[in-house]
Amino acid sequence: MRAVPGIILQARMASQRLPGKALQVVGGRTVLEHCLRRLSASGIGRVVLATTERPEDDALEAVASSLNIPTFRGGEHDVLDRFVRCASRFDIDPVIRATGDNPAVDIDGARRLLELVQETRADYVIEEGLPYGAAVECVKASALGVAAMLARDPFDREHVTTFVRRRHDLFKIVAVPAPESLRHPGVKVTVDTWDDLQQLRDLFARAGGEMPSLVDLIAAAGDLTQSEVA
Repeated sequence: MRAVPGIILQARMASQRLPGKALQVVGGRTVLEHCLRRLSASGIGRVVLATTERPEDDALEAVASSLNIPTFRGGEHDVLDRFVRCASRFDIDPVIRATGDNPAVDIDGARRLLELVQETRADYVIEEGLPYGAAVECVKASALGVAAMLARDPFDREHVTTFVRRRHDLFKIVAVPAPESLRHPGVKVTVDTWDDLQQLRDLFARAGGEMPSLVDLIAAAGDLTQSEVA
């Protein structure tokens, strides 16, 4: 089967700082459901949830299944291996990497990165300047395979793309500025802590709609900041 572009979303229940955050509710939906819906709305290819084999992550697979999204299950800490095997199982190349703590990921980001990797023939591409938690990465499956063979540091195994990003001698890396209207790196739209979760709930409430755009969420963040100052 010929490989096609796709999105792999990593998520697990056993987050250290906020366990179970993937199933916390923001704007009437779980964090994980927001992630999966926004990534599916990108329209660039198959979306797959990559989670662990731990029993508590059955709940994440159930969420994905309710949205007709397949799940791949692998090791808990060697996320790089999980990605390589998931990409191979579903014939995904290049791979858009997304993480399950980003319920406000930019819907159009995956498409822009695929266009960029096709134009530049890079092994890895990313946009810089997006709100923290709004970006995805694009990496070729071959680069992930090389990283999986060479990377020994547990940090690189856990964080998937750090080895590739660091080894400019092995891979062609391209980083470009995000679209100007989205270039707000001071805005945080990820969920690492309970405070982050509360802030995202406020942002989604202010932005409104079932799937607010990143532009609307950025505007809501500005409104929230101004109300706090006032």
